[in-house]
Amino acid sequence: ILPRELCSAVALRAGNDSNLSVHTDNPDLTPCFQNTILAWIPSIYLWSALPFYLLYLKHNKRGYIVLSMLSRFKTLFGVLLWCVSWADLFYSFHELLQNRTPPPVYFVTPLIVGITVLLATLLIQYERLRGVQSSGVLIIFWFLSVLCAVGPFRSKIMTTAVFRFTTFYIYFALIIVELILSCFKEKPPFFSPVNTDPNPCPELTSGFLSRLTFWWFTSMAILGYKRPLEDKDLWSLNEDDTSKVIVQQLSKEWDKEKVLPLPLTFIAKKLGLANEAEVLIRHKKHNRKPSFLKALLRTFGSYFLIGSFFKLIQDLLSFVNPQLLSALIGFIKNKDAPAWWGYVIAALMFICAVLQTLILHQHFQYCFVTGMRLRTGITGVIYRKSLVITNSAKRSSTVGEIVNLMSVDAQRFMDLMTFLNMLWSAPLQIFLALYFLWQTLGPSVLAGVAVMVLLIPFNSAIAMKTRAFQVEQMRYKDSRIKLMNEILGGIKVLKLYAWEPSFSEKVLEIRKNELRVLKKSAYLNSLSNFAWISAPFLVALTTFAVYVSVDEKNILDAEKAFVSLSLFNILKFPLSMLPQVISNIVQVRRTWYRSCFQQLEQTEPQMSLVSGNAISVTNASFSWGKELKPSLKDINLLVPSGALVAVVGHVGCGKSSLVSALLGEMEKLEGEVAVKGSVAYVPQQAWIQNATLKDNILFGQAPNEQKYQNVLEACALKTDLEVLPGGDQTEIGEKGINLSGGQRQRVSLARAVYSNSDIYLLDDPLSAVDSHVAKHIFDKVIGPDGVLKGKTRILVTHGISFLPQVDHIVVLGDGKISEMGSYQDLLKQNKAFAEFLRNYALDEDIEEDEPTGTELTAKICPFSPNDSCVLTRELSVISSEGGECPNKMSTKRRICDKKPAEPPLPRKNLNEKLIQAETAETGRVKLTVFWQYMKAVGPVTSLVICFLYCCQNAAAIGANVWLSDWTNEPVINETQHNTTMRIGVYAALGLLQGLIVLISSFTLAMGGISAARSLHTALLENKFHTPQSFYDTTPTGRIINRFSKDIYVIDEVIPPTIVMFFGTFFSSLSTMIVIIASTPLFAVVIVPLAILYFFVQRFYVATSRQLKRLESVSRSPIYSHFSETVSGASVIRAYGRVKSFIDISDLKVDENQKSYYPGIISNRWLGIRVEFVGNCIVLFAALFAVIGKNSLNAGLVGLSVSYALQVTLSLNWMVRMTSELETNIVAVERIKEYSETETEAPWVIEGKSPPEDWPSKGELEFVNYSVRYRKGLDLVLKGLNLQVHGGEKIGIVGRTGAGKSSMTLCLFRILEAAKGEIKIDGVKIAEIGLHDLRSRLTIIPQDPVLFSGTLRMNLDPFNKYSDEEIWKALELSHLKRFVSSQPSMLDYECSEGGENLSVGQRQLVCLARALLRKTRILILDEATAAVDLETDDLIQMTIRTQFEDCTVLTIAHRLNTIMDYTRVLVLDNGTVAEFDTPANLIASKGIFYSMAKDAGLA
Repeated sequence: ILPRELCSAVALRAGNDSNLSVHTDNPDLTPCFQNTILAWIPSIYLWSALPFYLLYLKHNKRGYIVLSMLSRFKTLFGVLLWCVSWADLFYSFHELLQNRTPPPVYFVTPLIVGITVLLATLLIQYERLRGVQSSGVLIIFWFLSVLCAVGPFRSKIMTTAVFRFTTFYIYFALIIVELILSCFKEKPPFFSPVNTDPNPCPELTSGFLSRLTFWWFTSMAILGYKRPLEDKDLWSLNEDDTSKVIVQQLSKEWDKEKVLPLPLTFIAKKLGLANEAEVLIRHKKHNRKPSFLKALLRTFGSYFLIGSFFKLIQDLLSFVNPQLLSALIGFIKNKDAPAWWGYVIAALMFICAVLQTLILHQHFQYCFVTGMRLRTGITGVIYRKSLVITNSAKRSSTVGEIVNLMSVDAQRFMDLMTFLNMLWSAPLQIFLALYFLWQTLGPSVLAGVAVMVLLIPFNSAIAMKTRAFQVEQMRYKDSRIKLMNEILGGIKVLKLYAWEPSFSEKVLEIRKNELRVLKKSAYLNSLSNFAWISAPFLVALTTFAVYVSVDEKNILDAEKAFVSLSLFNILKFPLSMLPQVISNIVQVRRTWYRSCFQQLEQTEPQMSLVSGNAISVTNASFSWGKELKPSLKDINLLVPSGALVAVVGHVGCGKSSLVSALLGEMEKLEGEVAVKGSVAYVPQQAWIQNATLKDNILFGQAPNEQKYQNVLEACALKTDLEVLPGGDQTEIGEKGINLSGGQRQRVSLARAVYSNSDIYLLDDPLSAVDSHVAKHIFDKVIGPDGVLKGKTRILVTHGISFLPQVDHIVVLGDGKISEMGSYQDLLKQNKAFAEFLRNYALDEDIEEDEPTGTELTAKICPFSPNDSCVLTRELSVISSEGGECPNKMSTKRRICDKKPAEPPLPRKNLNEKLIQAETAETGRVKLTVFWQYMKAVGPVTSLVICFLYCCQNAAAIGANVWLSDWTNEPVINETQHNTTMRIGVYAALGLLQGLIVLISSFTLAMGGISAARSLHTALLENKFHTPQSFYDTTPTGRIINRFSKDIYVIDEVIPPTIVMFFGTFFSSLSTMIVIIASTPLFAVVIVPLAILYFFVQRFYVATSRQLKRLESVSRSPIYSHFSETVSGASVIRAYGRVKSFIDISDLKVDENQKSYYPGIISNRWLGIRVEFVGNCIVLFAALFAVIGKNSLNAGLVGLSVSYALQVTLSLNWMVRMTSELETNIVAVERIKEYSETETEAPWVIEGKSPPEDWPSKGELEFVNYSVRYRKGLDLVLKGLNLQVHGGEKIGIVGRTGAGKSSMTLCLFRILEAAKGEIKIDGVKIAEIGLHDLRSRLTIIPQDPVLFSGTLRMNLDPFNKYSDEEIWKALELSHLKRFVSSQPSMLDYECSEGGENLSVGQRQLVCLARALLRKTRILILDEATAAVDLETDDLIQMTIRTQFEDCTVLTIAHRLNTIMDYTRVLVLDNGTVAEFDTPANLIASKGIFYSMAKDAGLA
């Protein structure tokens, strides 16, 4: 009514409105509508957006922008626009004066428009001052103005011109110019903080339109297409996404949250109430715990809500297209409708779809960025927390749990963000869809909804079951990987014993179970696929059937059928998502309880009171946790500055606890502690970072070469540096894996010395090193004349020899200080300490008479679990001061079997290695790889699968075509005929489709599993046949990766990806077919659209694949650095390096997010471009339907357009699946590569097997024999000629690297001859199968390798021997007592690497193996350091008695064991130097004599 009042003049109301505007071939809008509503729309928009926008601008200032030409022009045109509008206004006043009364609208509209344009002009300037480079608000305003002026413009052209028309034309031209100008962006703001960034993210400076369409990402997509992306190509993170900003905000909010009143429970604890639980329950109601969730909400909530707002608009828009579809079908039916209706509907469909695309991706962008920030925030907060939690808190959560919290759970939060909006959006969509359906079909909709609701429990039941299977399968997978790890670790031993078949069987057994479970879950998956694909169809079927059957008058026409189909398609998504989102939230809530980790107590820093003493402790008691009993009681201790105090006491009396208490790591229950000055701390278990050796020592201090060299010298590290491949630049693996125990301890000590602190707390640094090294370190570093003299030193020690040189001794007993004083005082008191000395002095004496020289070497070498290698021995000899027995891990990564002459393999650092392994995977994937996978699946199966997919889609199309045909059935007497037949055929076609889906996903799953089986078997087979040299040069990790990661991808990632790919590919294909079939014209458009699609897809795939790789490469350092930090927290705190470690962690997180962020954007970029292609398909499908209106029936149009509406999603997913497939199919290539490495000689050669009892005599002959380790290396043995008679006992000696071990390896053909040959009993060993040879020789290897399993399996994996024989062997090897004392006897479980047996016992197990096999030739590679003298004697004795008539070759390190052998072979540099009886050799005063003299035997 209002406009009518305003437009009162008759002139403005021409004729009947609807006739003028709608039912005409030349439509026009009424002048009244043009002048009021249409003219006001932009103004209404701008004024309503203004308050929010001003608020935003007030908070975001980015410096102002200098006035540019662009800005001047914008302002000029704005002012001109204002003038034009007001010219109209003045003209109206002019008319008034002329006594022609114009209608009121001519006053109101120009006034409103003029003020709004002026406002826009002012905004241009205000934005410039606030540093906005491109304004979305104004672009939309100008766009709306142009849009609203197009209609009037057209109608004004059709009529004659007067003054108002002239002004309107000027107005129209000006707003178009403004629109164009506002699309350009301004220069970056002036005075904004200088961006020193080498590679800033273009997003910040990009214009509004570029942000809307993510155009700014294109440069990276093109770069990624040209060449694989690298780290340096990645943009820096935006300021708001960096750890620094986010964690600061989150911590601030969390601190606010914590300040809230403390719950009474704490007070209760302080009072020590017995019944804490009750108090807790009572006060829970009144008091709230600080909630981390609230802090998160306050930090990220507002940003997330913007995304939610976009989601709301998108949800509402998604219901517009079904309505437009119904309008389009109506238009096709109505033969008299003017053509322009159709074009308008088509255009509206397109505009609506494009808007939906843009808004949806904005929503995703906000969600993903929130998720990303959330992960950064949580990671940062947890990291900071882990550095300050108390030990009692650490006890309640393990390192693994905390790392898990950080990786898995932060990831979960991130994933949840994307779907969190579904919580309200899904119910909204369901409600709206049902409302529109009800309007179309009435109550029969309920039947369809009932089917949907029933499918939900079915799907969730399947999901539950699948999850159970997953858990079971994980178990098998873990045990398989664990076994593989052991096998690869002990591969050499397996080869020497010829045990490969037995272990291969074990792996395949586990694999069989694993695949069995996989198969089960594949069945389930195909069921759920079936449910998922058939759901929309079943729903439609029941609804239509009920609708048609309920009442004869109910006619199913095209409009009803296809509109409801498109609504059902909208329903499908929220219904399937809702249960998923809810289960995700439940999972995250569980996480939440876990991250109550956030609320653990923190350590209190120790108060520093200034007193004369460096350390004073008065009447203090300490415990490891508030609720635990004190482990140190009534401690009174005063340490004057510069004193050296030794802390001694028996094991477990609280020595380490005392050090921890001084560091503030323990809970102080009472008393006072004061520590004056900076502290350096050397823990008992050295903590080494994954960094270079030098970094480990500098530990963040400024480098000072002179000081550094002195420290190395003092800590006896110089010699070690010569051995390490990169000197002090050697990258040290995690937990110091490539250093021996003693080296780690010395590095830890060097770090302390270098730090130059006031107080040194040394927790038993001398126990891990050898006695003479310990002496060197004490003299040079700790003792009265060491580097640290004049500093305060507290030394926990077991070494009695040093005690006379210290100032004070503190003796601890059961958590109390039992006595204190100097060495002399304590001896005089003759109390506990004196007794302690007497007990230990005996041991010390034994240590003093240690054999020297060669025998010392025997003590030195680290023994390793997996490769008995010369290098280990060589290490020990070279570092003359460093003989340590490190822990078991020491040589996991050492390159083995090397002579010192060769340069060590270049193992510069671990990260280089990572990259070498990864480089294989850049660029496009070759088609051959797909072909290989197809071959593995089976070519026939592959074809069958493709055929089935075609059938499935044919059935689907058939069903829908039938439906469209049904809707065109003529209506007679208000009813349709043959409804039952129609329903029957429809149902049959639909169910056929479902059935084929079921069969095809079955076939695909089976094909995938058979491929997985054959690929794994081939890989395993090859790895057991690979020669030893491969294992020496390839890190175990790389091989294990093939068995774990790549096999996992083939098992579980590739098949579902293929299913998705086929699904989306065929659905896109069928859409094209349907549209072309109904409107053949469409074929013209397909080619350009396909080209556009193809380009986008290629650009995206190349870029996103590389981004994913970069992201996964940069992710692991976060977690490894984190677990390192957690384990070394006390050291980091002691040195006061918390701040810099936090910075390192933040840097690592940011590095990771740097590659993650473009990854998100690439998906948005792709989505918008691909969906644009989809929207064009919708547009053209509708357009061609309108053009061919007369030849088409409504059913066909409904079919083709409803297909087109669905295509966007399939297109989008198809690209993503292609990318996934290309990323993952590489696994096939990698496994193939390792299944085709060269193999050793065959295990058994038919027709060449030696006689059963061979070797019966045990004669050995080397004829002109030479050998090298690998091609391209020097010979290790050069032209050996020697003969050994049956039953002789031969000792083999020689300096390190003379080729002693190589001889044994040659006998077993671990190394193949370069020239010459070896004969055993006259048989040339090169001519028989490897297993025939290896199973007839026996070796007791240098380091005892045991596998996890029963003891029986370790002795006899093939079950060849009876229990009696095994017991006999155990008895002879002195293990019988130990084994029979175990409850499970022979089934005693050995843990991985035999960790639950002592080293000596392991050595005896190897002896028992030899006794069981009892062949004519025994080779004994003497254990160097592992065995105590006692075990050694046992072994020697057994060998002398049990192997009397056998040929025994012993590689000796302790000469006293071979002094009574028949002959001794002295090797020197790969040749025979001397070969005679020991007596003769000593008499001849050669090499052997000098060795014996060193050992004190000559």
